[in-house]
Amino acid sequence: MKRFFTRLLPLVLVAIIGLVGCSSNSALITGNYSQDTLKMVDGLRTAIELPDDSPDKAQAQAEARELINQYASRYRRDKSVLTLTSFTTMRTALNSLAGHYSSYPNRPIPEKLKKRLNQELRQVEAALKRGT
Repeated sequence: MKRFFTRLLPLVLVAIIGLVGCSSNSALITGNYSQDTLKMVDGLRTAIELPDDSPDKAQAQAEARELINQYASRYRRDKSVLTLTSFTTMRTALNSLAGHYSSYPNRPIPEKLKKRLNQELRQVEAALKRGT
């Protein structure tokens, strides 16, 4: 009986860890590139445009970081989107915002960066409408 439990315990632990690890917020990115990119644009705009004194600012930034991580890990090696204008522009915007969050986590986003990010997000939307 002891031998049975010693073999069963590791299997149960692996199953629990696997289920708990997979149950996180993984539904944010669906795998549909156009929908995911538009979701990213909306999420980033929300994080960028919230006033600095807003109580939801920290939560919006945390959600934006999570979206950035999921989006980048999903599409950075997808050869079908690597050459799309919308992807390269989105990647530039994501890198800029992620760099600011990493380097200056407690500082507000500078107006110059906000302006550039909004311009890049408009370019991404236009490129998605064109299908590029």
